[in-house]
Amino acid sequence: MAASLTGCGSLKDDAVVVKQEMKRSRQVLQISMQDIHRLSTKHTLRIISAEMICGRKNASDGKTYEESIKETLLDDLKNMALLEKHMKDYDVKLTKADKKAINDAAEEFDKANSQKKKDKVSGSEENVKRVMTLMVIEQKMRSAIVAEANVNVTDEEAVQKHMQYVEFDYTTSSDSSDSSDKTVSDDEKKQVKEKAAAFAEGAKTAEDFASYATEQGTEAKDATFDSDSVSPSKEVVKAADKLGEGELTGVVESDTACYVAKVTSLNDEAATETKKQSLLTEKQDKYYKKVLKKWKKEEKITVHKGTWNKIDFTKLSVKAKDTSTTGTSTDSASGN
Repeated sequence: MAASLTGCGSLKDDAVVVKQEMKRSRQVLQISMQDIHRLSTKHTLRIISAEMICGRKNASDGKTYEESIKETLLDDLKNMALLEKHMKDYDVKLTKADKKAINDAAEEFDKANSQKKKDKVSGSEENVKRVMTLMVIEQKMRSAIVAEANVNVTDEEAVQKHMQYVEFDYTTSSDSSDSSDKTVSDDEKKQVKEKAAAFAEGAKTAEDFASYATEQGTEAKDATFDSDSVSPSKEVVKAADKLGEGELTGVVESDTACYVAKVTSLNDEAATETKKQSLLTEKQDKYYKKVLKKWKKEEKITVHKGTWNKIDFTKLSVKAKDTSTTGTSTDSASGN
């Protein structure tokens, strides 16, 4: 996991941003600016450019990218602090190998970045070690928490079918110079449908669907699916889902094309296993978030908004060793 350190302007390291009080033990946990410097937002600086961060709106919720990043960072701060606090509950400890990987990553970071870049992100060796420590704790705690989750996925939940299909796209013969004028006429759609119908008729007696498609100058594509799939189109999925193995759909119309498909398996084992793992991860994530939510309810959490609002993201470009592999990666919010 590569580390992305945040830029926090000129705020003092001991400025308290988040204060958490355990209701049961009355133990107070404070998160300071120094901790903000140390912590990593896992989802942000490596994928979003400085231009996006500085002020552009995120179309999905009307917030700026910086606001969204800060919101995620604040939640990460709370989660990481809670996970570290509950390590004893799950008998989670950092091994010698963990500590060596953390130290190696910190040394790599120190060597790979100029002093100017390190100063910009408070990237001292001590701070980088703290970031890596929290990230390793997060990984180990998540594994421990989901291990106690009583979740499973049945074959029936995950089963994926397989089809081969040929797509006949609607095209227009319009000679309009306007590239936006791609409206397909009813006559053109009729011609495409007739072509698809002729193919479907021949496919009924063909020994091999894919070979027959090639003979007809087209190509059969493969797709795995279940009733919730939308690819290659929800219309062809709905039609194929009703069929048995070896059966054909006939011509299926959508807004953009006609399809002819053949169901080749009612249980694609490889795709089913992949889906099973995906569903299992979803259920484990749900349980993990439920545990974190419970812990948050047990605490009094105060955000010092005056200090928090002063945090901003400057142009950053730092390199950090990936502790899960032997390589390095560049986490960047700008090209500088």
